[in-house]
Amino acid sequence: MDFTFTEEQQAAVEAAKAVFAGVAPDGVPSPALTPGAVADDFDRALWAKLADADLLSLLLEPEYGGAGLDAIALCLVLRESAKVLARVPLLESTAAAVAVQAHGSEELKAGLLARAGRGETVLTVAANGRTGHDPAEAAVTARHESDGTWVLDGVQTAVPWVYNADFVLVPAHAPAAGRTVLALVPRVHEGVVLAEQVSTTGERLGELSLASVRLSARDVLDADGAWEWLRALLATGTCALALGLGEGVLGMTSEYTGKREQFGFPIATFQAVAVQAADRYIDLRAMEATLWQAAWRVGSGKGEGVGAGAALPLAGDVAVAKIWASEGVRRVVQTAQHLHGGFGADTEYPLHRYHAWAKQLELSLGPAAAHEEALGDLLATHALG
Repeated sequence: MDFTFTEEQQAAVEAAKAVFAGVAPDGVPSPALTPGAVADDFDRALWAKLADADLLSLLLEPEYGGAGLDAIALCLVLRESAKVLARVPLLESTAAAVAVQAHGSEELKAGLLARAGRGETVLTVAANGRTGHDPAEAAVTARHESDGTWVLDGVQTAVPWVYNADFVLVPAHAPAAGRTVLALVPRVHEGVVLAEQVSTTGERLGELSLASVRLSARDVLDADGAWEWLRALLATGTCALALGLGEGVLGMTSEYTGKREQFGFPIATFQAVAVQAADRYIDLRAMEATLWQAAWRVGSGKGEGVGAGAALPLAGDVAVAKIWASEGVRRVVQTAQHLHGGFGADTEYPLHRYHAWAKQLELSLGPAAAHEEALGDLLATHALG
């Protein structure tokens, strides 16, 4: 299988490495030592550098100032961002902008996309539902009025970067239409109420309550399959973050065990240490292979298979990537903490923040067992088809 990246994708990686080179993952206080959120805002200086490097517009078409690349390019950049725990809404803002590009009106695209690509307008996505356990599309209802406006009611929990975003893309169930629509809700709008929440990483989240929020037709993306594709992109991007974080942690572990001596030898030369590190390397390679398969399916639009001879639906590849990412990132960080000895439990050492981020990513992806069950259902349905 050929995993060679295109010249454009490789250029995006090099640009990302240059931007993230100066980012220190230990530059933010530990969430365990800080009451409330670690900061009120994301890293605006880094956000500006990403915009200057054209990394916020990778997936936008040239007419909106973008490069017209695909989900693989975004995942490559996300992987680099996670190695340094970059505190920016890169995944959420890019995913929301691409959804608008694919399904929004010409008026909406003209007024929003170029500004999003330049980092002037920040977007996020409400994808966690009312409790974090129920489907996001079931948490909000959308009613289409006779005058063409939409009315939204419901609650979405744990919305990332919501206090600093200009717009929130909210999936909402439209009972009359029998499908899910995507509503672009301004953060400051009549009927919109935020309540602060704090993530496992110490980042500021928000509960988004919508009470009879009225939006014009231009602010609602009403297209079959739009939410399913966006959800797949968000999940795949989260897998890319897990991969990058795991690679960063394994690099830290390799450096530490190569310097730490016991009985006059580096502990990296001990078989018990080497075997554990090798197992985690295998985890990362499996995470990488399944990630690129899912990202390719998302970026190529090859979403659904029909009949027994066709490929599995996109959801199958995403489920496999989530299984490996959820389990793998946890194993990598736990092994790293074990091999670091006392440093692994030191909240002043950067590994502590990587552990917190890994746990947040694992929770965001959901339990591997649930994805295995979903994959089994897909395989059974596919075989019968």
